[in-house]
Amino acid sequence: MSTPVSQTPSIWRTKVPQLALILITIIWGGSFITVQYGLNFSSPVIFVGLRFAAAAIAVTLLSLKHLKGMTLKEVAAGAIIGAVIAIGYGTQTVGLQTISSSESAFLTALYVPLVPLLLWLLFRKKPHFMTWVGALFAFLGLVFLTGNGFGAIQLNFGQALTLLGSIAIALEIIFISHFAPKVNTRRVTVLQLIFASLFCFLMAPILGESQLPDFHWHLAGILVGLGIASACIQLVMNWAQEMVDPSQAAIIYAGEPIWASLFGRMAGERLPALALLGGLMVVLGVIASEWKLKFFRKEKIEELKEDLS
Repeated sequence: MSTPVSQTPSIWRTKVPQLALILITIIWGGSFITVQYGLNFSSPVIFVGLRFAAAAIAVTLLSLKHLKGMTLKEVAAGAIIGAVIAIGYGTQTVGLQTISSSESAFLTALYVPLVPLLLWLLFRKKPHFMTWVGALFAFLGLVFLTGNGFGAIQLNFGQALTLLGSIAIALEIIFISHFAPKVNTRRVTVLQLIFASLFCFLMAPILGESQLPDFHWHLAGILVGLGIASACIQLVMNWAQEMVDPSQAAIIYAGEPIWASLFGRMAGERLPALALLGGLMVVLGVIASEWKLKFFRKEKIEELKEDLS
């Protein structure tokens, strides 16, 4: 069982996990170009399934001593998180076949405001006012980064699939935070990656993908690299979100397109000035979500005094 949050030092509960999540957004953003290249060798959903299978093998090898004593709750948590991961990545990848990458990025970005909203609806956890402010800044920043807006949404097949994917990504963030304090995160990470891979392979024939790709050394190298990257990302997410509020985690993850854009720029893609403004707004969103105004703190103290009296 993971160490209870209340027993960990204050700085360990906040700053270190936040920095770890920022670090994985860099890895996440850097993997985008690799995924685009990998799709030259495989159909989309099967590629995602292979990617998570490689990640599951990597995490299993790193977690062998943690796998004993697996519980039914951990299997259930792994299956639930794995299902939403498969839906999120699968629908986004299939959607990219019929809509532009900027449309996909914009619709996927809806997970940022969806996390506090779904958290409120599902678990009755009312987000802090500054969390809403941070989510708004981050979402508007992503709008500038992608160059799209609500006017471009007609809810065609690709857009509807991608919107479904953004809901699944929001649920992934929420479920990880929900289960993290109650389970062994190493075991659940292994299970969620296995289930994500399995669900992708089950989805593939339904979506018209019935053949595994031919072996190619480039594809093998890509899958090994992405597998290790995905393993690191999922391990850090499951560990850090035990200590970071899911709404704030979603705002931090909004930094991923910034890094994707910067890596794309290094690869020769053009980065417009408006995208730079968008990146700045995402950063401001992260800062705003962490900034607790004095009068909010005083208000909370007064509420606690009333509860104690």
